[in-house]
Amino acid sequence: MKLAPRIAVIGERDASRTIESEAEDVGREIALRGGVLICGGLGGVMEAAARGCKAAGGMTIGIIPSTHAEDANPHIVEPIVTGMGEGRNIIIVRSAQAVIAIGGSYGTLSEIALALRLNIPVIGLHTWTFSRERPAERDSVIRVATAREAVDSAWSVI
Repeated sequence: MKLAPRIAVIGERDASRTIESEAEDVGREIALRGGVLICGGLGGVMEAAARGCKAAGGMTIGIIPSTHAEDANPHIVEPIVTGMGEGRNIIIVRSAQAVIAIGGSYGTLSEIALALRLNIPVIGLHTWTFSRERPAERDSVIRVATAREAVDSAWSVI
């Protein structure tokens, strides 16, 4: 049995309308290509991506930080209740074949770091940039400018 591609979409809870619109487009693209969207299951980027995915007929999985499935946004088809707070970030990342980061706060930054550490490809759309004092080090995030490019990139690396 072949599994559907699993893409995590991560980003901030207090996202701008522009960022939420991009996230919704990413979710829709994932669904239209037959993928499964995994996210933290709450608001902002997570809710917008899940809304786009579910509206296009896709599967949405929310890895919920609390102990109540009802805390999931209304677009989550399957809530996974962890009671782990932000510790659930490792579950989000480990469950995905690629991660699309849209915008982001410190929680998003931690998920990006976990994914990069685990060699899970990260695609960045208006998200964190990195630098180190060592000039030979490069930013390992695949940078894109649109939702379609983000999903194209995710599909190309899984």
